[in-house]
Amino acid sequence: MNWASILINIKLLIVICILPVSGIFTPAKAQQDPMYSQYMFNSLSINPAYAGTREMLSLMLLARQQWVGFDGAPSTGTFSAHSPIYNGMAAGASVIYDSYGPVKQTSFYIDYAYHLKMNETLKLSMGLKGGFNHYAVDYNSLDRTSNMDNAYASSVEQTMLPNFGFGLYLYSPKFYVGLSVPKLMENKYEDESDSYGEGKEVRHYYSMAGTVFKMNEWFVLKPSVMTRLAEGSPFSIDFNLNSIFYDKLWLGAMYRLDDSFGGIAQYQFTPQFKVGYAFDLNTNALSSYHSGTHEVMIHYEFNFKKEKILNPRYF
Repeated sequence: MNWASILINIKLLIVICILPVSGIFTPAKAQQDPMYSQYMFNSLSINPAYAGTREMLSLMLLARQQWVGFDGAPSTGTFSAHSPIYNGMAAGASVIYDSYGPVKQTSFYIDYAYHLKMNETLKLSMGLKGGFNHYAVDYNSLDRTSNMDNAYASSVEQTMLPNFGFGLYLYSPKFYVGLSVPKLMENKYEDESDSYGEGKEVRHYYSMAGTVFKMNEWFVLKPSVMTRLAEGSPFSIDFNLNSIFYDKLWLGAMYRLDDSFGGIAQYQFTPQFKVGYAFDLNTNALSSYHSGTHEVMIHYEFNFKKEKILNPRYF
């Protein structure tokens, strides 16, 4: 494996992710779904076709505190579980709690995927996602010294928003490519007659790709890229490069276009148990108002089958 070959493959990953979403941008509102620095280990939250790809029961817990020190900054907690169930079928579930300012959102989704074997090493997974999002705005938490409409001065608005989505995930032990729209319905959560105007859930489009380069017996490079497009928001693309030492220690760097950069560290304590941490800083003017974003992940897997599962698994 030479460096020229690695660079060519990384460029291919970027092209694969950018092309599918480059032509669907239309004006609307703003992006709302949570962001993750360790998205490559939290793919189920955005792509239901990821369910079952680990070939065992996989549990993941992630906590993210964005823009530490910034009043009302986003805070996110995620729990997901997925597993193969029978004859190419897989199921999963995820719970996401996300808060920013007076807004609190709790989402619960069930995932179903079917894995079609293309050849000895390549599989195509097709997934469906369905569930609901509980959306609440606590106006009591706002600064009442400002000129706020009395109608909102002491109230909590809540609504339950059902939704569904789909995804595709092509993968092998060497690479993966995914496309998904986790929420197809653009539910309204504010009345058009509201003084604050109409509000709705905005549809998000995701693409992702990654590969591995085994440099020698103890060193592996794992580049990955993810694009994210929400109607009415700037195009977002994340670049990640992880270095894996002895299949135990993961050290990496990330860059989010025109937004932030940071680092990732993970340790594989056992073949089933991994802990990860990510830190990133903004590259825009917002960096002056906070001390960075922190993200902690715990990942555990149960192998109830007697047959041996491929280890290590990089995706």
